[in-house]
Amino acid sequence: MIHPKTRWMLEEESGQQCEQASALTASLNLPPLVARLLVKRGISDSAAAHAFLYGGDEELHDPFLFKGMKEAVERIRLAEQRGEKIRIYGDYDADGVSSTSFMIRLFTKLGLHFDYYIPHRHLEGYGLNAAAIDKAAAAGVTLIVTVDTGISAVEQIQYARSLHIDVIVTDHHEPPELLPEACAIVNPKQADCPYPYKGLAGAGVAFKLGQALLGKPPFEWADITALGTIADLMPLTGENRYLVKRGLEQMRQTNNVGFQSLAEAAGIELDRVTSTNVAFGMAPRINASGRLEHADGAVLLLTTDDPDEAYACALRLDHLNKQRQQIVDEMVGQADELWISKKSACKEAGEKEPSVIVLAVEGWNVGVIGVVASKMIEKHYRPTIILGIDSDSGMCKGSARSIDGFDLYAALTECADLMSHYGGHQAAAGMSLHRDRLPEFEHKLSQLADQWLTAEDWIRKTTIDVVSTIQEAGLETIESLSLLEPFGAGNPSPKLLFRGVEVEESRTMGKDGKHLRLSLLHQAKRLEAISFGSGSTAARLSPGVKADILGELAVNEWNGNRKPQLMIGDMQVSHVQLFDYRNDSDPVRTMNKWLEQQIDRSRNNRTAVVVGSNPAWAETAAAVCVNDETGVRTAEDSMQVICMDYDTLPAELACTELLLLQKPPSAAKLSHILQACSGLESVVALYREDRRQRAGFPQRQHFAEIYQTVRRLPASALHAAQLPAKLSGMIGWDKEVVSMMLRVFEELEFIAFREGNVYVNPAPHKRELSESTAYRNALEQSEADQVLFASYQEFADWIALQLKTKISEQKSFVIV
Repeated sequence: MIHPKTRWMLEEESGQQCEQASALTASLNLPPLVARLLVKRGISDSAAAHAFLYGGDEELHDPFLFKGMKEAVERIRLAEQRGEKIRIYGDYDADGVSSTSFMIRLFTKLGLHFDYYIPHRHLEGYGLNAAAIDKAAAAGVTLIVTVDTGISAVEQIQYARSLHIDVIVTDHHEPPELLPEACAIVNPKQADCPYPYKGLAGAGVAFKLGQALLGKPPFEWADITALGTIADLMPLTGENRYLVKRGLEQMRQTNNVGFQSLAEAAGIELDRVTSTNVAFGMAPRINASGRLEHADGAVLLLTTDDPDEAYACALRLDHLNKQRQQIVDEMVGQADELWISKKSACKEAGEKEPSVIVLAVEGWNVGVIGVVASKMIEKHYRPTIILGIDSDSGMCKGSARSIDGFDLYAALTECADLMSHYGGHQAAAGMSLHRDRLPEFEHKLSQLADQWLTAEDWIRKTTIDVVSTIQEAGLETIESLSLLEPFGAGNPSPKLLFRGVEVEESRTMGKDGKHLRLSLLHQAKRLEAISFGSGSTAARLSPGVKADILGELAVNEWNGNRKPQLMIGDMQVSHVQLFDYRNDSDPVRTMNKWLEQQIDRSRNNRTAVVVGSNPAWAETAAAVCVNDETGVRTAEDSMQVICMDYDTLPAELACTELLLLQKPPSAAKLSHILQACSGLESVVALYREDRRQRAGFPQRQHFAEIYQTVRRLPASALHAAQLPAKLSGMIGWDKEVVSMMLRVFEELEFIAFREGNVYVNPAPHKRELSESTAYRNALEQSEADQVLFASYQEFADWIALQLKTKISEQKSFVIV
């Protein structure tokens, strides 16, 4: 067996959905798989599907539907007429940088008198602050336009008004109950805002302000809007999807020297850029500027028209990103140690460990704490808050990331009295509080998590779009899947489940066999599948195993050839696997190698039972589980290995791996052992057939040969206890087989056992071997025992039958 790494969530397609998909296939000439995916994403009629796939500018809503948009435009126009100095006030993350850069491009085109300001993450923190407002007043600023921030700045905007500075807030974060008294607030999430699409990023709200000011969509800067939208993990649905789609088109043909240099630094082919490239290549470099230094460098990159200046900025951002990666790795290591230590302390004290990870350390770089929180969720899957502590003031600045089902913003609102500041949304948030409040903060958040989350919520889940077949995974279909792009939050790349496919071949690839390559087979159709970083899984897949494979389809292009490929996300084998090493030249060495390969997946209290009578085997097997460097493995990293003999096996046996180092006495005995095992995942056959002995069941002539040999032996050689071994050496049959033959002769009255000797009947009656009960029983057992040396497939099917589940009929473990 191979258990999936996540909880698979699949809603089976209904009859109505199948009918809707068929209608879309016919009306829009779509491959059936693409039509099914559209229906599963709630797009079931032709008009909606056509708009989703091929929609144009009509996808954009009227910007004046925003509450506050009319007032914002009028105030900016008034500033233009008066010649007032305007200050764009942004944020230091990628969305804030994109929003600021967009507004710089917009205000430049409008000919406004302006500058911009982004607070220093480490020195000032998030959002508007009084010192920055003082600087604006000193510079003669009379209007501040915020981007990607400001919705919670009640006191700060009140202070700005006292200095005769008006503030227009453009933001997309969750509004608090008390809104700031700005001259205009443009935020689609305001409770009474009629704007129909609520998922815009800060850069998206800036785009809409630009559309309102220019009287047309400013698509010339859609690339900047796309960058901010993707980087801030906004849903790529509705208006966002169209903005990102246009933005990516703009990037592919852009004259923006900033994007050209950024793509070069990130190793991205700009003419083929995707949302994935932006998310994992561009966005981290933009973010790195504000995390480690000041966001000005990233803003300069996106707004300069000087190629040399852009190239220098891109190189600097690339260097900062590498530095950021190193800092993150070090902090994740420290955070992991702290969390393990905290769990151990709770265990020793007999207390429940916290349900929310809250870790705070002096000196932690607050610029990367959000990334560290995300990494901790990847490792431990529970809501995580990482904070850096100021040693002088004791104030902590934190960043939080959540799991499905736990609304961070709602939880922080419940803890508002413990913090001096907080903000964010369901999945991510930031906050400030004093270190003295940390224990209570952790306790209250953990209580909320325990109240709000069910047992299943603590298991990472993967949502499956549809069940597919290898027959559907052709090049034409895969290329048509690009119609669903851009992929990202809210519109993920389709995850397909291939049920019960045969793993025709599994092998490792890449340096040190780090990656896995599979050849999948179903109904004479093959599909290549790749899983990066899963090379060790190759040893866990037996030949011809049937598996459920979850992944994303792609096109593999190599040397001008194009073929379908599945990028594996997860897999499961839901039946006990047979690993066949029978008649291996060195079974003990093979046993050790196999056990070593299982050590990496031993974190689920795995137990291997080695069946063999040689005491040395126990020591050899146990030594495999000792770490060569430290001399011992931790309890989490070790596999329990137990060696037993067939005669000492208990009636019930809890084990995950059953290693048959010695041949079972009989198929019946092995069947009994298999059915006694609980939690069994793998059977490893390591025993050998003794080639020195004859194989199979003796025929009539073999019985005659033994009988004639006995007749020729002198009386002194007919000791009952010694005769089986003597005949075995002479004739070649196993001693147990010879003993059986002698019992048959006794039943047929060819020989007799008296006083420890064997006496031969000089004139026996002619009789058939089948008249002997011993012969019939032995023949029946022999026929059954042939399976112990049967072909791999016959043996595997027999094992499955004993476990009441045929390999060809295994059930999927998918949760419906």
